[in-house]
Amino acid sequence: MHRIFHRDLKPQNLLIDEYGDLKLADFGLARAVGVPMRPCTHEVVTLWYRAPEILFGSRSYSFAIDMWSIGCIFAEMSLRKPMFAGDSEIDELFKIFKILGTPNEDVWPDVISFPDYKTNFPQWRPQLLSDFVPGMGPLAIDLLSKMLVYDPTYRISAKRARAHPYFNNNHY
Repeated sequence: MHRIFHRDLKPQNLLIDEYGDLKLADFGLARAVGVPMRPCTHEVVTLWYRAPEILFGSRSYSFAIDMWSIGCIFAEMSLRKPMFAGDSEIDELFKIFKILGTPNEDVWPDVISFPDYKTNFPQWRPQLLSDFVPGMGPLAIDLLSKMLVYDPTYRISAKRARAHPYFNNNHY
């Protein structure tokens, strides 16, 4: 909408008033989308909400990193604790892998080209999200599964997320 990605979405940066209106705070790491796109730093986003492409060392990323963060926050709202609470970048990756499976080129073409991707990462199989976020109904799980997609080109956009059936019947 405004062609800005926040790059540090986390619960502490979400302000909700008494009417339920949501405002984003702390735009210190935010960046306007420019042409041409300059390389980005990977020193963004609080660890627990950091998208895998950043954890793998990508310097070229998009709005999709914010959608990953929103997915993590969405799960946390149900769990009442962070879904991926790693204490280092590698621990964060492994916590993601244990639930979503270890990514490979079948689910994310060119994942092996990232600077910090290792072909000898431990191999985990994907699990059902509903097993990890049992308080979420089927529509919420469907939306969450579209936010937590490894390949950022297939991760749901904010516009499409707003149109998701989860928001149609006051499920929130």
